[in-house]
Amino acid sequence: MTMKMEMTELGPMKRALKIEVAAEEVTQRFSRAYTELNRQVRIPGFRPGKAPLGILEQRYAKAVEEDVIRSLVPDFYERAVRQAGINPVVVEIPPLERVKIKKNEPFTFTATVEIKPTIELRDYKAPNPISLKPDKRTVTDEQLDRALEVLREQQARLEAAPAGTLLTEGDFAVVDLEGFLAGAPLEGTKKEGQLHKVGSKAALLGIEIDAHVTGKKEGDVIEIPQAYPASHPDTRVAGKTVQFRLVIQGVKKKTLPALDDEFAKDCGPYTTLQEIKDKLRTEMEKALKRDIDESYKDTILKRLAETHHFDLPETLVNRELDAIVRQKLQERQRGKATDPAPAATAEEINAIREEHREEANRRVKVGLVLEAIAAKENITVTQEDMNNEVNRLATELRVPVADLVKMIQAGGQDSIEELRARILADKALEFVYRNAVIQG
Repeated sequence: MTMKMEMTELGPMKRALKIEVAAEEVTQRFSRAYTELNRQVRIPGFRPGKAPLGILEQRYAKAVEEDVIRSLVPDFYERAVRQAGINPVVVEIPPLERVKIKKNEPFTFTATVEIKPTIELRDYKAPNPISLKPDKRTVTDEQLDRALEVLREQQARLEAAPAGTLLTEGDFAVVDLEGFLAGAPLEGTKKEGQLHKVGSKAALLGIEIDAHVTGKKEGDVIEIPQAYPASHPDTRVAGKTVQFRLVIQGVKKKTLPALDDEFAKDCGPYTTLQEIKDKLRTEMEKALKRDIDESYKDTILKRLAETHHFDLPETLVNRELDAIVRQKLQERQRGKATDPAPAATAEEINAIREEHREEANRRVKVGLVLEAIAAKENITVTQEDMNNEVNRLATELRVPVADLVKMIQAGGQDSIEELRARILADKALEFVYRNAVIQG
């Protein structure tokens, strides 16, 4: 036996593995290391590979010791974990400089391991499957009508209103706008032929024009004085009043097409309005089914979290919290259209962590339960599963598949494992869902 091992409990989720490698194994590794070294180094006065061991030991002892430790520790740590029958989350191996090794003597080191809990699985399939309340939502005629209206809006046309039509909310005005200072045109303040929807509150050159155009007609000219504060960054207008001249060049009204077979032909490869309605209903029913499936699965996840009780590995909870913090900070950045958001302070990050700790605990717990179900039911992730998920993600993120594969590979083994773990959890959840019973 080349190894002895003692395991000590350091807490519910921590174990110390004291590992002793036998002297003959240590000697063998030293011998291999010196043979390899002899092939690589050139010692003056000796042919390659023929330098005496004594000289090599004098010159390279420290480097060889480190090499031997580097090869022994992971090797025997792996064996010890298998022998102990534990499922490690994270392993702390002592730093090289703290470990001592000598030829012809046993080598001892201690690895600290945080382990995954042993999970006693509760009901998730027959004879005691999870029962779900029926979700009886259906696609209503009102929803279908609303979807048709959206299509109708998309096919709407803008047409010139009869002469003399006064602008009201929902109409469109074609306007020219120009600023004048002391009677002279102000450079950079000219807009021509701008289409403005009355009531949209959209600003033109910083001026909200809704109030000025409402009740006006084609051909009207409106003067709008605009005073600027002395602190305004544009020195030409700071502390002055600019006269804006707004000319209404045209009044347009939106006309919606009639809901008939002609409308259907304009919308795409359809010949009748009924075809469009059938297609819309099918799409809406598919989307509703996905929605119902998702809400059933959410209920299952809640139930799995409520019925299983075990200690959670702190490392996994912290990893989940790190991911949540990253996501929240990215969302904050996306909210800032142009300027980068200021870097988050340590206090802000801690606040996010505390606020989402419960959620992180829930995610880790459910993840471990689904992993245990996958192991018990022999659910695995195939290469085809991986390819399908990459294709799905690429479509969702609107990036080419090859680019997404590069991004995942750039994240190294961890990214690939993360993707595999997520697919495995989804497949285990799908298994529980298929085995659930919908009452009534």
